[in-house]
Amino acid sequence: MIATISRKGYFSAAHRLYNNHWDYRKNIEIFGKCAHLNYHGHNYEYIVSLTGLVNPETGFVFNLQKLKHILSDEIEKLFDHKNINLDIKEFASINPTIENIVIFMWNKINRRISPNFNLKVTLYETKNNFVEYDGKF
Repeated sequence: MIATISRKGYFSAAHRLYNNHWDYRKNIEIFGKCAHLNYHGHNYEYIVSLTGLVNPETGFVFNLQKLKHILSDEIEKLFDHKNINLDIKEFASINPTIENIVIFMWNKINRRISPNFNLKVTLYETKNNFVEYDGKF
């Protein structure tokens, strides 16, 4: 039998959307107030879902306690109360859009789980703006 388990997590972080190849005026035109010089922050919420076979011995698809520790280590400790542009080296050259952040998160988590699972990460930047990424495409 196949099932999907999910776990929510949270972090607060600041960022600025900005393309270094454009001048300030074009950045404001494309990214609006998200390109302002002094950054802005969000209270992010994310959901990590793993789909796989239910282990007949444990009844688990994946141990949720283990998933909790992976998310703490790979996501929350890295992002919480940080400036994504300045504090996370990978975003020194990558615009920290919600799309780029969720792909980065997916890659960090995916390294810690078996390829026998389908991984999907949903990241909420606000209650109305969110993105999903499952590693396909």
